[in-house]
Amino acid sequence: MTNDRMNRIAEQVAASGLDAAALIPSPNFIWATGLKKHLSERPTVLIIRADGTAAIIAAAFEIASVREAFPDIEAFPYRDNPALWSEAFAEAGKRLGLTGKTIGVEPLHFRFHESSLLSKNIPDVRLVGAAGLFSTLRIRKTAEELDKIRRAARIAEAALEDTLPLIRPGIREIEISEALIGNMIRRGSEIELPFAPIIGSGPNSADPHAAVSEREVQSGEFLLIDWGARYGGYCSDLTRTFAVGEVSSEMARVYETVLAANRAAADFARPGVRAGDVDGAARDTIRGVGYGEYFTHRLGHGLGMECHEDPYMFAENDAALEPGMVFTDEPGIYLPGKFGVRIEDDLVVTETGCEALTRFPRELRVLWN
Repeated sequence: MTNDRMNRIAEQVAASGLDAAALIPSPNFIWATGLKKHLSERPTVLIIRADGTAAIIAAAFEIASVREAFPDIEAFPYRDNPALWSEAFAEAGKRLGLTGKTIGVEPLHFRFHESSLLSKNIPDVRLVGAAGLFSTLRIRKTAEELDKIRRAARIAEAALEDTLPLIRPGIREIEISEALIGNMIRRGSEIELPFAPIIGSGPNSADPHAAVSEREVQSGEFLLIDWGARYGGYCSDLTRTFAVGEVSSEMARVYETVLAANRAAADFARPGVRAGDVDGAARDTIRGVGYGEYFTHRLGHGLGMECHEDPYMFAENDAALEPGMVFTDEPGIYLPGKFGVRIEDDLVVTETGCEALTRFPRELRVLWN
């Protein structure tokens, strides 16, 4: 017994010329089954053949919850002794007719652990990366998925508003991070956040992926906050840069340039345009003011059950945007040793253009005077 999503995977397996797909607990596993299984030293492998047959190899105590969701699924349980786990994999390979077959796996999630158990116990089986198979299925979000991303954005935005009154000269970056995490959970985020918040003050804001530190925020500098919540398994991802006290004319000019680039990308994005050209719309804006060399990363990335997924918004990406695709719009300018600015929104491609799923104000906000 399978569900619609497993059947869609099976169809993609067949269309890709593969014999089967194998998943371990991961966003794609959750998307396919609705089951949140723990990834541990005990292997859990879902196998979906091109003909729609689905089976699972898992610890014996996990099988009951799988069968509750899929009563007729073929299961190959094993006990705690790792020396006997091979028997379950060998039996699954035999019963599913996988000898000499090609199985597609997720390159970014499938572990060596499970790969070895499949390869060593199923004669002549061949494992190949099948990133495109899974991204094709998940890249266009449904209305239900978009509602969850919006909810994740509202949670993140409310949590930051709860946190901003704490910010003053002398507060440490780590204190801001701790407060923001707690506020997101209190506002309804799942405990497993999409990523740990990035809090960069002063010269630390010039590092796009700055590690949170003990540095104290000072007056007259920028504070960059990159954060996101998770709701119903779906992520939000935002960045805002704030002024702590009065900032210089150069800082204000850089901020306005990044804001213009953020808006240029959003205005340009629509069905049929290249992902790379959306990146170009933002990059051209920054380059035109003379800061091109300081925009050091791609414009953005896809967003959904994973914080980083297709489509990736970089200059060379020829993929055409389609309605339902969600991506981040996050141009930045980073002046080493001085300061950095990034403004990030989550956008969904619509039938005629794009819509922002994030609402937090983009204009420069002064947090303390």
